[in-house]
Amino acid sequence: MQKSIAQAYALLSNAQMVLNGALNWLKRESSVNGKINSDKLDEKQLACYEVAFCEAELTAARVYLDYTRKLAEIRTAKNDGHSLEERIALQYAAEALHNARTRYAARPADFGLEREMLRAVFYSPEVDAFVDAWLATDTMAALGKTILEQEGNVGHYMLDEEKEMMRASFRNFASTVVMPLAEKIHTEDQIVPDAILKPLVDLGCFGLSIPMQYGGIQPDDQEDNLGMIVVTEELSRGSLAAAGSLITRPEIMSRALLKGGTEEQKQYWLPKLAQAQPLCAVAVTEPNYGSDVAQMRLKATRTDGGWHLNGEKTWCTFAGKAGVLLTLARTNPDLSVGHRGLTMFLVEKPSSDGHEFNHTQATGGTVSGKAIPTIGYRGMHSFTVFFDNYFVPDSHVIGGEAGVGQGFYFTMAGFAGGRIQTAARATGVMQAAFERGIAYAQERQVFGKPIAAYPLTLVKIARMAMLLSVSRQFTYYVARLMDEGKGHMEASLVKLYSCKSSEWLCREAMQIHGGMGYAEESAVSRYFIDSRVLSIFEGAEETLALKVIARALVEAAE
Repeated sequence: MQKSIAQAYALLSNAQMVLNGALNWLKRESSVNGKINSDKLDEKQLACYEVAFCEAELTAARVYLDYTRKLAEIRTAKNDGHSLEERIALQYAAEALHNARTRYAARPADFGLEREMLRAVFYSPEVDAFVDAWLATDTMAALGKTILEQEGNVGHYMLDEEKEMMRASFRNFASTVVMPLAEKIHTEDQIVPDAILKPLVDLGCFGLSIPMQYGGIQPDDQEDNLGMIVVTEELSRGSLAAAGSLITRPEIMSRALLKGGTEEQKQYWLPKLAQAQPLCAVAVTEPNYGSDVAQMRLKATRTDGGWHLNGEKTWCTFAGKAGVLLTLARTNPDLSVGHRGLTMFLVEKPSSDGHEFNHTQATGGTVSGKAIPTIGYRGMHSFTVFFDNYFVPDSHVIGGEAGVGQGFYFTMAGFAGGRIQTAARATGVMQAAFERGIAYAQERQVFGKPIAAYPLTLVKIARMAMLLSVSRQFTYYVARLMDEGKGHMEASLVKLYSCKSSEWLCREAMQIHGGMGYAEESAVSRYFIDSRVLSIFEGAEETLALKVIARALVEAAE
């Protein structure tokens, strides 16, 4: 098996070489006077989109191979000969190679590649034999059968004792508290109840990204992204909207405060966030400007002792229940300065459980909101929020006077954490859908036997297991990088990868259920609908691929 692992590394290295060549060509084609020209790069959007996904899949494949190698070392010491993870690693490496060559072969000129070179790298006898062996129906069906025999085990989590205890604790909470409430919250479009919120406060959930010196549970000397990821995944298994996403907003707000807040602001706000008093929401997106943060138009105008906010924000999740909105506004009306004219405000308002809210200040300013009806992701509600001369004191500008014009950077500090956390949310939803899918596959009878006995279903189960396990280990890998102060680019990669994978897996879990999968009473219908939002928020898939990942890869090309 180790010989096959070594072969996979080598073949992936060759694929990366081709990708690097394509990036070099894109850089030459898009450069003007030695610098990347955005308009010229936009002319290559399809190629940029494809190289972003190719980079994500090749990185995921290498990460998972590394994971199996470390796991093999541990198991050798324990004389444990299981090879489930190695089989998954080789299957995924084969799929990543197949996907890469398919992307290039469809339109090689878009990447500046020659077909002769592609044939030499991707269609050699060695590559053909590797892909044929590990993507063969018999091979994948056998893996699917093993997964069923092992009751859905998709590989060792490889967490230390502390993180394993966290995982077990929050998995139990998700199973016993969240799951029994999740369907009613979804079907009746309820707000997240205190039965979920209060125990999570007691468990320290809202203080995961807040240092101990400010009342949280994160160590003072380093971040604990891995702990946050483990908790998020397990809560998302219970419900994406009613549990898994609850800590996203305090995580983003705490990062923004830690990045740019004054010491006085940190001392005041962070202990409150850790206790969910108040709950918070993030008001960045605007109707005509989603992921293009630099173009935000909400106006902030100076007045005595503070600022007046005027304008509209949208897709502001949990804005009704929240008592403070982390709000990005334009303090410099000159649009030509772009992101340098933006400032971050902490906007206080009363909490509301309804689908609408309206608050008028003593000075006459108002803030109002209305929930946006959505097909899924119910429980937190996303609002359109309107500000009309709403007063915010100078003390609520993040960073004080020095923070004016710095809001974009504080936003980006929060969003990196939001992206890695979204990858964990995707993995949690995948886990829930996978559990329901394999259970139903063994119950549902078609033509005299359970559908789990058929090769097509077994192949589906093998691929579902593969995507789930790779997504989990890729996310853990990036979390560990971020704990070392690195990994911001990888956070975007894993978000892109995991969210797309989650949508496919949940679709297949739903398909396994047949007609029952389409019934609202089946949890898999909720998983499928909820998974659809993952590629949209915290950086829409296209914007993330084109403006963040591809741009960075092309700029770094030699």
